[in-house]
Amino acid sequence: MIVKPRIRGFICTTAHPTGCAAHVQNQIDYVRSQASLVKDGAKRVLVLGCSGGYGLSSRIVSAFGSGTATIGVSFEKSPEDNRTASAGWYNNIAFEQAATKAGLYAKSLNGDAFSDAMKSKVIDLIRTDLGQIDLLIYSLASPVRQHPRTGVLHRSTIKPLGEAQHIKSVHVDRGEVIEVDLEPATPEETANTVAVMGGEDWEFWVEALEQAGVLASGFHTLAFTYIGTELTWPIYWEGTLGKAKEDLDRAASAMTPKLAKTGGEARVAVLKAIVSQASSAIPVVPLYVALLFKVMKERDVHEDCVRHIHRMFATQLASGAELRLDDVGRIRMDDVELGHEIQEEVRRRWALVNTGNLAEVGDLAGFREDFLKIFGFGFAGVDYDADVDPTLGMTISS
Repeated sequence: MIVKPRIRGFICTTAHPTGCAAHVQNQIDYVRSQASLVKDGAKRVLVLGCSGGYGLSSRIVSAFGSGTATIGVSFEKSPEDNRTASAGWYNNIAFEQAATKAGLYAKSLNGDAFSDAMKSKVIDLIRTDLGQIDLLIYSLASPVRQHPRTGVLHRSTIKPLGEAQHIKSVHVDRGEVIEVDLEPATPEETANTVAVMGGEDWEFWVEALEQAGVLASGFHTLAFTYIGTELTWPIYWEGTLGKAKEDLDRAASAMTPKLAKTGGEARVAVLKAIVSQASSAIPVVPLYVALLFKVMKERDVHEDCVRHIHRMFATQLASGAELRLDDVGRIRMDDVELGHEIQEEVRRRWALVNTGNLAEVGDLAGFREDFLKIFGFGFAGVDYDADVDPTLGMTISS
């Protein structure tokens, strides 16, 4: 079939197999172009949420930056003869193929990472193939979670807290700056969001791995978060999402004392804003990102996913690294984004931006390009008019 982007709302319902492979390879090429990371860091890594965004980049940097053995977990849609798989399905295959070619251990498991069944599968695989792991990257992004102990299906909600908000945003498809009214979340919606995106499942994973005896001495774990600025706080940090992210801080504080007994710890890493399926669906964020990217690119300090994660591994996860911590103990990788000059200029443009000048003061075109690349579209050297097999020649079971 000939695969073209088919966008519905905030998602693309198709993914290009060759384009996704190019996306993975481009990241691998970047990591290989950099100096090798320290050899005494983590050598056996588990990445939860490995198929895209920061999780995929973490797996690529681990493997191709320091020769790490990796296990990845994600929940992806498999292809059919007349329907493409999700982008992450193709990303995982491309990564495994590249890792195998390079002589690196890499295995991916597809399924519900929130479930006890998946935890058991991962533990069995670690025992059989690696013995133990040194690092767990927690990068899950899901709108729903079925609680493994209560059976309750929780759904997250992106809403402000306390009172309704009237805020500026952008209609990405039409390129129009708009204003939207957002109603506040109920206590139940907030609790559900924390249940999906908070730290409980992270704790469940570390607890299960520890009880199974597959955590190496000095084991570290890292969960990713985003804080942003006062421009996004009403819908993000001061909204339901922020409550969930605060729960990651709680989880890190709860786990660290026990891990410290063997030289380990749990930390939250605050990363920079990127274009992702999740961020595209959050009001305000696409407009903020479009302005931010324009400002950072003009100053030649913009980082895409893999560059940002590579800097994190090189400066914050290396043995003996001097950590850039805030007063809560989070690793701050958003230091460039939150630089005074960057934010002053973003705020200035925020006050001025409208539909007429959006292309001048913001980078909506770059936002759109990054969004399409998530699904394998827009890569040089890929023939998007060619007939491709969405199954990659694999036998797909029902």
